[in-house]
Amino acid sequence: MALSFSNQKEPLSAYSLAGLADIVLLLLIFFLLTSNFIPQFGIQVNLPQADASAPMESQYVTVVITDEGRYYVDQQPVVADELLNYIRSASENKTALVLRADRDATVGQFARVASIAKALDLRVLMATERTGLRPQ
Repeated sequence: MALSFSNQKEPLSAYSLAGLADIVLLLLIFFLLTSNFIPQFGIQVNLPQADASAPMESQYVTVVITDEGRYYVDQQPVVADELLNYIRSASENKTALVLRADRDATVGQFARVASIAKALDLRVLMATERTGLRPQ
């Protein structure tokens, strides 16, 4: 019974990637669970509440109407008279307009934005908060 300490065996040249795949999968799950998928908008408005909501597309223009009647297009303040030009320039290659209007905004302000969106052939989506999810 002799022990052989010779180096005549070739080193293992194929590595198993199963352990690396497990680690990558666990990291992916961790980041998916801890990330926030709701876009955070810088302009705070009190949205009206609804029981159901439609998913938002990745291609949209965001228009905000505050309770003071100010307009913002993609978080840039806009004068009401220049609203058409700003929405037109922001809507290149986009198919929808998401309107985030404060619940104290007037119907006239909503109608102005909706008519501009219709003229530019954009769908209008109204951002709302789901009933019961708004903090009191």
